[in-house]
Amino acid sequence: MGISLDTLTAAQIAAGVAAGKFTATEVARAALSAIETREADVQAFLQVTPELALEAAARIDVARAAGESLPPLAGVPLAIKDNMNLAGTRTTCASRVLENYESPYTATCVRRMLDAGCLPVGKANMDEFAFGSSTESSAFHRTNNPWDLERVPGGSSGGSAAAVAAGMTALALGSDTGGSIRQPAALCGVVGMKPTYGVVSRYGVVAFGSSLDQVGPFGRTVEDVALALDALTAGGRDPFDGTSQEAEGGFAAHIDDDIAGLRVGVIPAFMEAEGLAPEVKAAVEGALRTLEAQGAKLVEVDLPHLDAAIAAYYVIGPAEAFSNLARFDGVRYGYQEAGCTNLAEQSSKSRAHGFGAEAKRRQMLGAYLLSSGVYDKYYYAAQKARSLITEDYARAYEQVDVILMPASPTTAFKFGELSDPTQMYLSDMFTISINIAGNGGITVPCGVGADSGLPVAVQLVGRAFDDRRLLTFARAVERGHAQAAGVPGCVVAPDFAGKGGELA
Repeated sequence: MGISLDTLTAAQIAAGVAAGKFTATEVARAALSAIETREADVQAFLQVTPELALEAAARIDVARAAGESLPPLAGVPLAIKDNMNLAGTRTTCASRVLENYESPYTATCVRRMLDAGCLPVGKANMDEFAFGSSTESSAFHRTNNPWDLERVPGGSSGGSAAAVAAGMTALALGSDTGGSIRQPAALCGVVGMKPTYGVVSRYGVVAFGSSLDQVGPFGRTVEDVALALDALTAGGRDPFDGTSQEAEGGFAAHIDDDIAGLRVGVIPAFMEAEGLAPEVKAAVEGALRTLEAQGAKLVEVDLPHLDAAIAAYYVIGPAEAFSNLARFDGVRYGYQEAGCTNLAEQSSKSRAHGFGAEAKRRQMLGAYLLSSGVYDKYYYAAQKARSLITEDYARAYEQVDVILMPASPTTAFKFGELSDPTQMYLSDMFTISINIAGNGGITVPCGVGADSGLPVAVQLVGRAFDDRRLLTFARAVERGHAQAAGVPGCVVAPDFAGKGGELA
């Protein structure tokens, strides 16, 4: 038919399959062809799953031929971050510790996407156990940014973001503990959303920081992400996740609601933050003008305790990571060191040789922070800071309906450019506070920077459990940018558009 997946959104793919313009099997083969052509350059995947994708596509085609109604995302290719279990695949968390671990079941979030009709094309690369902001800490290989192969895609969900940006899939799932969806989405020029904590089930997702982790979708448009969130919340609260909550639903149906008269919060201190690139600042200012032109009111707000967010996160996160990763002991499952004479030696050597440098760093930091005499001084203080930051957001939403801020302080940086771990941690300076407070956040691309020629983006943050309105504002930013720039919302990195991915 001469149609390229590069020009189709997830919504358009599902509509085309439902209307019989093309089959789900044709879509699956086109996506797998794009992966075959582009993956050597991007390295977004740890495992490609053609059998699973084609089997899912065949079921959809049989259902349509029988006259059955199709699920809402029937025939849409999906990449899955490799910390999410999918039966029939390995779940490695990009770590040698789990290199050969076979998923015993399917995570709830993945199951709901498959029930919505998605085609699982593969497991996406990530920073090891989600520890990182560049996907450089993967034990197997780095993932390259499709806009510039010598630059990072962000992290820790870098493989998911890069797969969408390179047109190898229409949707992807990621997890976000301190910005791990929103930051790579910004660096790769795609839409990425962290819903409110508890909206999406974490059952079957390997834990990093249990009070911070949240699963969310990547897509090329806000509509696609809204459709994915509808799928992720279908079926309501998950009884297998004690933190799971009922979601309001109807996300895609409300993305084009009017924002006239609604209030957008602006944080002046963020606009003058040290390290904020001029082209990122310009993107935020442009998005504010876009929202104002659509009738929104701009209101300055203050979040006085946000300076403590990074410090609090790097106490709470490592402490929870130390607790969660203690299960990888070289005894029950995962990597086991050979030639050991007792369990203590086996556990010690398996962990020493199985974990990478960043995973060890965070676990050792967590062990120290939870030790006697240190716990009271730092962990309690971090939890107090968390309460203050959460209260700051709550007070701000008494004045505004959403807050707009940068997603990443810069565009994508070169590999090895941030060699100091502290510098790397600061790349999440605008995203971490939202995980601490639990609110929903979304990154929306706003074209490319005038200086770098790389994607720039803005971040919107909503009230807790007000993700529907958050998506409405995101759609308004996307719509305004498209009108101002004269470009469509669905953009694939230029070097990859038109290479593979054709619907025959």
